[in-house]
Amino acid sequence: MDERQKRDQVIIRTSIIGILANVLLAAFKALVGLAAGSIAIVLDAVNNLSDALSSLITIIGTKIASRAPDKKHPLGHGRVEYISATIIAVIILYAGVTSLSEAVRKIISPTKPSYSPEGLMIIAVAVAVKILLGTFVKKTGQRVSSDALTESGTDALMDAVISLSTLAAALVFIFGHLSLEAWLGAVISAVIIKSGIDMMRETLSKITGERVDSDLAHDIKHIVRSFPEVKGAYDLIVHNYGPSRLIGSMHIEVPDTMTVDELDTLEREITDKVYDETGVLLAGISVYAMNTKSSRSRQIQTKLRRIIMSHDGVLQTHGFYLDEKEHLIKLDVIIDYALKDRQQVYDHICREAQEAFPGYKLDILFDIDGSD
Repeated sequence: MDERQKRDQVIIRTSIIGILANVLLAAFKALVGLAAGSIAIVLDAVNNLSDALSSLITIIGTKIASRAPDKKHPLGHGRVEYISATIIAVIILYAGVTSLSEAVRKIISPTKPSYSPEGLMIIAVAVAVKILLGTFVKKTGQRVSSDALTESGTDALMDAVISLSTLAAALVFIFGHLSLEAWLGAVISAVIIKSGIDMMRETLSKITGERVDSDLAHDIKHIVRSFPEVKGAYDLIVHNYGPSRLIGSMHIEVPDTMTVDELDTLEREITDKVYDETGVLLAGISVYAMNTKSSRSRQIQTKLRRIIMSHDGVLQTHGFYLDEKEHLIKLDVIIDYALKDRQQVYDHICREAQEAFPGYKLDILFDIDGSD
């Protein structure tokens, strides 16, 4: 059994535990809430059912995501985990909106709640169970790099706080004769809605395509630069095809004296080392040639870099190469996404650089700021 299969088994087993715990808690809370006429406890029970459904969807998503690659999906089905997380977010959001509607109705037409010592004891036990369950699920999710499990664990811990608030409201009513049930139900609903929105935003961002994690980018570039032939590592882009399914590409700068067979050997060694140490498969490694034959290249590169980097918002310039025979200068420039008009800055750079080197044709690529 490989590591991916072990990971899937851990996710499924943990999700089953979550389903059983949440169904039992929902049943207890529903009985207590209906008997006491407490809308807050009933809504809390509904939230437990949505948690159980979320765990079920996590299991289904994990099963589909673990399918082997096929002709139509050559990079596997790993992104299904993000789709299932989006579905979970929609369910949570729906539960929050529905419960908010019910809480508002109770605020407009309030009912007097009643509590029993047994009911309060069940709520207290539910708080303890949720803390234990949330801690277990969250730590497991972090250990196996499962966003769905991590979010479920965080949600369970948040539920524990909400249940604790429900218990506090009950005590306020018993000793202070002040009913906060409907208002607390509205607060619980708002927390559920926020949780759904946050989860949806996070998963949709991953499906859309996020920037590679800064620490991972630095690790990959450090590994690549550790090879003595590599003089620079740039343009790293990592595509996420699901947890533990990261496919990347990048440019390396090497001396223009290297032969094709030397490059082939170097690229294979880089690919193997990066995958072994980070789990990222570099499916493509392109080459920038570094001048070793032109005596003027360093002088021109220094002057050109000074011109380009003098512009606000320019993060980096790389890939410089001087072709004296063709009177051609090539290089890439990266401009900060934070600038309001990046194209205007790029156009200004091109004009200023061309004026500085009128005898050359300049090929300046407006490169992607794909990694730190």
